[in-house]
Amino acid sequence: MLRNHTAAFYKRTRSKRVSIESLSPLHATMTMGKIIFYEDRNFQGRHHECMSDCADLHSYFNRCNSIKVESGCFMVYERPNYTGHQYFLRRGEYNDNQRMIGINDCIRSCRMIPVHRGSYKMRLYEHPDMAGQMQELSDDCPNVQDRFRMSDINSCNVMEGHWLMYEQPNYRGRQYYLRPGEYRRPSDWGGQSPRIGSLRRITDSNN
Repeated sequence: MLRNHTAAFYKRTRSKRVSIESLSPLHATMTMGKIIFYEDRNFQGRHHECMSDCADLHSYFNRCNSIKVESGCFMVYERPNYTGHQYFLRRGEYNDNQRMIGINDCIRSCRMIPVHRGSYKMRLYEHPDMAGQMQELSDDCPNVQDRFRMSDINSCNVMEGHWLMYEQPNYRGRQYYLRPGEYRRPSDWGGQSPRIGSLRRITDSNN
């Protein structure tokens, strides 16, 4: 009798384990990003699918005039190696890049932005190399000047989460993508000046 109960227990345990493990590929697919670049407007012409970072897209297409983001969030760049103007794209269809995003047909690199489910924290510094006045941020900030009385940010330390910097208040103007790490001068995040107007967390609601 004991042997029969033991066999039944292992049978139930194995069936539960199989059913849980079978969900893993689905979970991975749901958290993975996918972006499709098209050479022409309205998703026409040659296209290229991307599901990870790509430092040089030049070999896949000569121009890009429309984009589909099927899942996740991406940052696209006008030059190779994640340089030049940056543009944040959430899930959606962009049938005319110039009209909908404000970017020309030159997209040369992209980054997939990982899903972050923890807390958010970054430190902003008045001077380069993490010097001078410091302010800590853990939520969205539509106006840096009003909140911190800082007009310039010359360095920052992203401690938790992924963020977007904007050149102007209320999330307008040039965008800069910040991953966890130290940024010792504006050029480290792709900026040409220390003037930053607003900052926003990249969360699940951006998808």
